[in-house]
Amino acid sequence: MKDLIKLRQNIVVLSILLFGLVGSAFADDAPGWVSQVAGSSIPPYDVKNVPAVVLLDEYVASVDSSGRISTTTRYAIKILTNEGRRLAIARGSYLTSGSKITDIDAWLLPPDGKVQAFGKKSVIDMVDDPDDIYNEGRIKVIDASDSAVVGAVFAFTVTTEESSLFYQDQWSFQGRLPVLRGRYSLNLPSGWTASSVTFNAPEIRPQVSGSTYTWEISNLKPITWEPMSPSVSNLAPRIAVNYGPADAKGRSFPDWRSVSTWATPFYDSMVVVDDNVAAKARELAANAKTELEMIQAIGTFVQNLQYIAIDIGVGYGNGYKPRASSTVLSRGYGDCKDKATLMRAMLKALKIDAYPMIVYSGDPDFVREAFPSPKQFNHCIIAVRVSDATQSPSVMVDPKLGRLLIFDATDAYTPVGDLPDYLQNSLAVALAGENGGLMRMPLLPAEDNKVERTLNVSLTDNGELKGNIREHSTGQASTGERTALRRESASDYRKTLERWITRAATAAKLVDFKTTDQFAKAAFDLSLDFTAPAYGQLMQSRLMTFKPAFVGRRSGTAFSESKRTTPISLDEASVIETATFDLPAGFIVDETPEPLELKTEFGTYRSTYEVKGQQLIYKRHFQTKRSLIPVEKYAEVRDFYSKIRDAEQSPVVLVKK
Repeated sequence: MKDLIKLRQNIVVLSILLFGLVGSAFADDAPGWVSQVAGSSIPPYDVKNVPAVVLLDEYVASVDSSGRISTTTRYAIKILTNEGRRLAIARGSYLTSGSKITDIDAWLLPPDGKVQAFGKKSVIDMVDDPDDIYNEGRIKVIDASDSAVVGAVFAFTVTTEESSLFYQDQWSFQGRLPVLRGRYSLNLPSGWTASSVTFNAPEIRPQVSGSTYTWEISNLKPITWEPMSPSVSNLAPRIAVNYGPADAKGRSFPDWRSVSTWATPFYDSMVVVDDNVAAKARELAANAKTELEMIQAIGTFVQNLQYIAIDIGVGYGNGYKPRASSTVLSRGYGDCKDKATLMRAMLKALKIDAYPMIVYSGDPDFVREAFPSPKQFNHCIIAVRVSDATQSPSVMVDPKLGRLLIFDATDAYTPVGDLPDYLQNSLAVALAGENGGLMRMPLLPAEDNKVERTLNVSLTDNGELKGNIREHSTGQASTGERTALRRESASDYRKTLERWITRAATAAKLVDFKTTDQFAKAAFDLSLDFTAPAYGQLMQSRLMTFKPAFVGRRSGTAFSESKRTTPISLDEASVIETATFDLPAGFIVDETPEPLELKTEFGTYRSTYEVKGQQLIYKRHFQTKRSLIPVEKYAEVRDFYSKIRDAEQSPVVLVKK
């Protein structure tokens, strides 16, 4: 299910950032607002390479008493670098069934003052998502990037008319670019009111004049891309707005239970258990001996159906309505909500209850509890009610619905019992009528998402390292391995493994490998034989050095900068490694690095060295937990990863007897 209900135009700008100068005067044939903002003074910024600055980002929505909305977007940027030229693009979105763009115009004001206007002949109309079989979402585009130069101002307006499904909206005041002025205005019929909540910033209160509400913010600094930072949607100021008459039931929502009661009938009515659905369910579960095995049989079948989205009537609410389960089975394809509905029907045939859950896919921190609205979600998964006999890391307990096994039938690489990492710990709504509501998805512990690595290798007296690497991955670690194996050709997958070992030793060669995908157990095994000539470095014919951290050795860190402006976002992860080195005859261990043990609130690391006869046994264990670490603790995070890097770069020294 895609968030095609949102019809507001926006430009998504992902860029590297630079400061600019005062605008110039331009010809009079651009609209007055363009000429006015073009003369804005640009402040200096304390980051380099800002490609452009947003002079104005304004959205005005006018609502009539029937709920029909007309909107006007005004957007202007000043281009500061050559990279910023590519941002001179106007975009407007619409749905063929429920909205239309009545006007789109753009202007380019170069430093020499000669205005270039772009009208209807410059507009390209295209489908919003080319991967869909049919999609009512479309965009109109004016691309002025080829004509843009450094110092130019690019501005555009888009006017739309649409029918609103909800009396709710969301507005972000910023992408990554700095913004001089951002404004959201709402013109309502007499007697209507509006309220808002603010995210990622102190409360932005509207200015109210009669039934017109205006939220405004100015002088936003650029949001610099930094490693392991939260998404822009969790950094940029944004508001969520509810509006309408006193009785707006079904168009806005006072709480999360009302979201559940509104959406549940759409889904329940499509759970059709006809003879074909029931027969297929019994066939799939024929050899299942437990409740979990029945769920696995149904889940694996449904997730292997082809994903195809056909979005029709989205503007009238069909984006929230699945197709009948009998139709999905007979056609053999569907989108996320179709798959969830078919799985519910097949489980119902086996007398197992399940509920659809709407969730946001792509950012587990996007959904906010303070804004009850279906508009926060873009995906549908399933919650299967299970007994105490079913034990799984993806099971959660709800006071009303009981024990629920959470599963995403759209992800073909994550089995029943596991959950994609981008959904873990996110907020979702169980659509279970009066008993439904907002729930926190399970966060699977690092122990269920780990890599256990074993190296058995030998080092010759000329420094060649050869042997075997075995990895046993579980949880989402196994999903990554499984995805690479299934998506890549045999030759490309081999090249992936070759690149992995050559990062450890430039001259390393892959001899052979074997994979075993234990899909139902969310596990993946890899066994790899290799050679690495001259891995051990000989010095003066009597000393040899080598780094015992072979694959996965950190040669740098993501935190090389001395300062940082955004929080650090870490995921759950665990790597446990034991490497046994058979040492060359005639050599003994002269020196090993100091063992390292680090313990922080967000992660741990431990490395040890042990000499047993003619063997060196090296162990390391790295583990982090999902954390959002405030920027004030950046030095602690930087120190943690720097010490790990230094330890893994440290060599063992052998000496000839």
